[in-house]
Order: sequence, then structure tokens, then C-alpha cells
Amino acid sequence: MSEISQRVQNDSIAEQHAAASPMDAVVAAVSARRSRELWLLGLVVVVTAAAYWPAMRGGFIWDDDGHVTRPELCSLGGLYRIWFEVGATQQYYPLLHSLFWLEHLLWGDNAFGYHATNVLLHCGVVCLLYAVLRRLRIPGALLAAAIFAVHPVMVESVAWITEQKNTLSAIFYLSAVLAYLRFDETRRRSWYWGALVLFLLGLAAKTVTATLPAALLVIFWWQRGRLDWRKDVWPLVPFFAVGAVVGVFTAWVERKLIGAQGADFELSFLERGLIAGRAIWFYLGKLVWPVDLTFIYPRWKLNTAVWWQWLFPLSALAMTGLLWGVHRRWRAPLAAWLFFIGTLFPVLGFLNVFPFIYSFVADHFQYLASLGPIVLFASGVSLLVARLSERGQMAGNVACAALVGVLAVLTWRQCGMYSDLDTLYQTTIDRNPGCWMAYNNLGVHVAKDKLDDAAAMALYRQALELKPDYAETHYNLANALVRTGKRQEALGEFEQALKLRPNTPDYENNYANLLKLLGRTKEAVAHLGRAAAMEPNDAEIQANLGIALMADGETDRAINAYERAVRLDSDVANFHCVLSKALLNSKRPISEAIEEAQTAIRLDPELAEAHHNLGVALARSGQVPAAAKEFQETIRLDPQHADAYANLAKAYAVLGRAEDVVTTATAAIALAKSSGNQEAAGQIEAWLANYRANPPKRSATH
Repeated sequence: MSEISQRVQNDSIAEQHAAASPMDAVVAAVSARRSRELWLLGLVVVVTAAAYWPAMRGGFIWDDDGHVTRPELCSLGGLYRIWFEVGATQQYYPLLHSLFWLEHLLWGDNAFGYHATNVLLHCGVVCLLYAVLRRLRIPGALLAAAIFAVHPVMVESVAWITEQKNTLSAIFYLSAVLAYLRFDETRRRSWYWGALVLFLLGLAAKTVTATLPAALLVIFWWQRGRLDWRKDVWPLVPFFAVGAVVGVFTAWVERKLIGAQGADFELSFLERGLIAGRAIWFYLGKLVWPVDLTFIYPRWKLNTAVWWQWLFPLSALAMTGLLWGVHRRWRAPLAAWLFFIGTLFPVLGFLNVFPFIYSFVADHFQYLASLGPIVLFASGVSLLVARLSERGQMAGNVACAALVGVLAVLTWRQCGMYSDLDTLYQTTIDRNPGCWMAYNNLGVHVAKDKLDDAAAMALYRQALELKPDYAETHYNLANALVRTGKRQEALGEFEQALKLRPNTPDYENNYANLLKLLGRTKEAVAHLGRAAAMEPNDAEIQANLGIALMADGETDRAINAYERAVRLDSDVANFHCVLSKALLNSKRPISEAIEEAQTAIRLDPELAEAHHNLGVALARSGQVPAAAKEFQETIRLDPQHADAYANLAKAYAVLGRAEDVVTTATAAIALAKSSGNQEAAGQIEAWLANYRANPPKRSATH
């Protein structure tokens, strides 16, 4: 009986195994495939990091200094300002600038850390993209992730530190998609609120995230063939509302604070339609054939009377109609097309975006939008390969791997363009000879970092040949002319800059400084007064106003301006130095001048003029030996300081050092004459003659 029972039990177990084995085989195959894909995804990440290695070795380039945390924002108070003070950062993206704040805390001004972070974020986006596509059960998820990872169009977003906003916002964008898809499956509120929080964080990194709810509707329509108001649309209404508010606010910031307004943005609705139509095909073309990628593309000349320019928007509308016509059979192409256009919408020309002053298109504008065409292509290729024979599938996989490899090589090469400012601008000029912005910015770099004003001025003049009405280039040329002593010519350039862009504080400030050098102090005071009114918290402008007022003989007003500068930035030694000198010429207690001079020396012990001011103040307060030491220190730091020699001679006279008096006074006379100050030389000669005739016991300082 036991043998029969055991046999029956064994047969039952065998039958169970036989029944379960097909399903087990399927599960095992799926598990093995997923494991293989995860390993391949890891390989994609490694290849991506390798392709971007040239970028990680690069430095800071254009606009990075406007995004990497400035010194005044590096404290906890600065972090507060990043979140709660609009205008504290170049763009109001507080999460992005909080990350920059943290990065600055970790590695300061080491560009490698910022580049490595951006590459790491991009790799995170690649992994999230794969996860989203797997959840949506879209074929070719791994291929789509790999193409996106190493497509050279993405280089501008990943190799340029400024565009960390793209990679960071994409992390939260795709994370929000994953969370919302879980909510759509389970209808659990925790997933809904999680998706909303991730969406808000994405908006705090870059406003393009506002297109997310529209993208989700496209996904649901693609999945179901229809949209249900209660299930699909209504839950996304808060997303649309928040996105619209943030979008309007960002548009205001772009116009009012960044400067996306003026003649370059005065475009009619029809002209904006021409931009949109052409931009759509431009971006799609760069995805399909990524050649001649450059930092700044030529800015198209719009003309609604030119018939062929209408082919772009009309063909885009025709494509939309064609895809709609076949959507009952194939929804995926229309979904990808709508996602592509919808995500691009903020930069298609209907809204003012500051880079439009240079070009209507940029590679970094399509970082997220490119997912639509890439996913469509990858899924199509995957389905095609799956229908082939085993040998055909092997060939198809090799071809896909080869495509990814070619793209990775192109990305490696494109990264080199972003290695440094010289390479960036020179490559841009080579590929876009009409790029006046590159000439201008290269000129700034040459003047600032290479101290070659002659070469910089040649570049500025080339920029002005291409765009004569660009105020910034006139301003830059004016500053270079001042540095090379061509003051009259500089005057005209400053005036042209102010004519093109009036009420610009920096322009008013530097123009006024030139007027002061030319002896036109009253005009300088007027322009500096305007600059100070526009920028009341700019310490440098306040200090320059004080200098002009002193030159105009308005000592009390000058002291007020200097004191405002010191209150605004108490760590600048020169502000305290000029304040101490102004106090010496006022009726204020001499102790105030001593205190300011000592503060300047504490901040900068090598500041010769501060030692001289302290010496004068000490001498006036009767501390002649201490004053003599300060004059000696002034001469050590600045051997050409004629006033310090003259005052030291007078101090020696009081101290009874007759031989030193003559030697020092003679040196003062020689220095005054060599500098062309005959009046000062004559005064010292008269004093010395009087001293020789009747040596005083005590003498006032010069």
C-alpha cells in the first residue's frame, strides 16, 4: 500500500512539474533577459561616461560664472537668498542653484567636479528613461536609452556646466512620470502626491518641466486610444495650473530681469509661426543627421513675403494631419510627434527667450523633446529586428550596437568644443562665421584673461561689422580703448552704447569714470548719480560717485557716498582707504580717518595709499614718529609715491633728522617733476628752501 501511495505521490509531483515547466521557462527567460538588459544598461552608462570624458577635463565657459555660486551667496544666508530673493541668481531656478551651492561647498572652483556631476546626472536620466519605457512596455527600451545617452545633440546639455538645469530637471521629470504611472495603475494618493512633489522640484530646476502633464496625457492617449476626463484629465489639472503659473513667472523673469525684450524680440505672430515651423524640422534634422553641431547657430532672417519660408510650418501641419490620418492603426508616431512638438513649445518662438538674440535654435533646447523621436525610432527598430530570423536578429543587434558606437565617437569629438573658451568661440566662428556674439565674447576673453587689448579690439570691430547696433560690443570696445589710452575714441563708443541701451548702470558708471579722467567732473557726477539711483546696492558705483564728488570739491557728499559703499561691502580695503582720505579733507574728528585707514590696512596690508593716509592722520594728531613709520612703509610699497617722500621729509624735520630731510625732500622733488607735476615740485622746493633758511621745530604735512 505504501509503495502504491508513494508511486501516486511521485506521479503527482511529476505531473505538477510537467504542468509548471512552460510557465517556469517563460519566467526564467524573462528574468534572464532582464538581467542581461541591466548588465547592458550598466555598459551603456560606462560608455556614456567614457564618451563625455573630454568634457569632464574641460574648464568653465560662457555663462558658467553666472550660474556657479558667487562668493556673496556661498553662506547659509546666500542659500536663503537663492530660494527667496528673485534676482539673487541669474535665473530663478532655486533647486538648480542650491545644487550649485552644494557643489561649490564641495569643490569650490574646480570645474571637474561640476562636469562630473553633470555627466552623473545625465547617466541617471538614461537609467530613469529605461525604467519609464520598461514600465510602459515599449519595445526597444535599452536601445532608446543608449541612443539618448550618447547622441551628440545632448553634448551641449551635458558638457556645458550652465545646462546642469537640463539634466537635473530631467531627473525629476522622469521620476515624476514613474510616480504618476504608479498612481495611474493603483490610484493610491501617496503616488499622486509624490508625483506632484517631484514635478514641483523639476520646475524649481527648469521650467520646461511644465510640459509634463501634457506629455502624460499623450502617453495615456497612446495607451488607450482615448482620454477619460475623470480618470486621465481631472487629476492633472493641478499640474497644469502650477505649470502655467510658473511658466508665466519665468516668462516675466526672462523679459524683465534677463532682458528678453527690445528690437530683437519685436516679432509678429506670423514671424513667430515661421520660427516654430522651421525649428521643428531643424531639431528633427539634427537628431537624424547630427553633423555641423555648433554652440550658436545662424539666426534666420525672417520674411513673411518669401514663399519658401512658409514650407516649414505648412509641412509641419501636413505631417500632423498625416499622422492623425493613420492614428487609428498606428498611434505611436502621432504620440511621439505630439510629445516632440509639445515639449519644444516653450522655445519654438511664441515666447521670448533671451538666447533668441543670437539664434532661434540651440541644441540644449531639445534635450527632453528628443525623447519622442528617439523612442519611436528605437521601438520601431526593435520590432523589426524581432521579426527577423535568428541570424537576422544577430545582424540587427550588431547594427544597433554599431549605431550606438558611432554616436559615442561623435559625442567624444563634439565634447572637445566645450573644453575652454578659446576652443568654444573659435569653433563657433569656424562653423558660423556670422556669429557676432562669438567675436564679442572671444574679445572679452582675450582682454580679460590674455590681457591683449589690441587683439580684443580687432574682435570687437569684427562683431560690430556683423551687428552694428549691439550695445555690449560698443561698451566692451570703449573699455579697451580707455585701457590703451584712446580716451576720445572711447568716449564715442560709450555714448553709442548708452544710446542703444540707455539707463544701464555699468555703462553709466564706466562712462562717468572716463569723464572724470577727462576733467569733466560735473558730468561724471551726474552720470554716476543716475547709476547709483538705478543700482543703490552697488558698492563700486557708490565708491566711484564718491571719487567724482571729491574731485568736484563736494567733500561731505563724497563722504556720504563712501560710507554707503562701506556699508554695502565692508570687506573692500580700497573703500575704507578712499573714505579715510575724504575724512582727512573734512571737519570730522581725525580719529575717524585713523580708524578707516587702519581698517583698510587690516584688510590689505600691501595697500600703499592706506599707509599714507594713516601717516597723514597720525601726523596731524601729533604722533609724528608713528607717522614717519607709515610714510616709510608707503615708500617701500610704492617707491614712486612723491607725496609720501614729501611728508616723510616734513616728519624728519619735526624729529630733528636734518640730513634725512634734505635727501628725502630732494627725492620728492625729483619724483614730482618726473611725473609732470611741476606745481607740487615747486611747493616742495619752496618748503625745502624755507627749511634750510629757518629749520622749523614742527611742520604740517603735505
